[in-house]
Amino acid sequence: MPSSRVRTNSIVKVEVVYALPDQQYSRLVELVDGASAAQALQASGFVESFDGVSAASPIGVFGERVAPEDQLRDGDRLEIYRELIVDPKQARRKRAVRQKG
Repeated sequence: MPSSRVRTNSIVKVEVVYALPDQQYSRLVELVDGASAAQALQASGFVESFDGVSAASPIGVFGERVAPEDQLRDGDRLEIYRELIVDPKQARRKRAVRQKG
């Protein structure tokens, strides 16, 4: 008699974070093993909660940029990056000019 084992997909837990200048938001999401960064972003609810977040927002895992289709692993921290308001190189140049007098 064949066994009637049911195969279940394992679950991964991923922390999704979004930081504003004055506050950081974090949500733990549970996904099916093999889920993509885009799926974690959608599951977090941040796209609907914040005007600055969209499916096209730049994202990374532990400070390294990732593509939306990249698979996540259990324990990953998916970070949603905000667009820079000022180019850091340009800001340094302006500071240097002001300091020279």
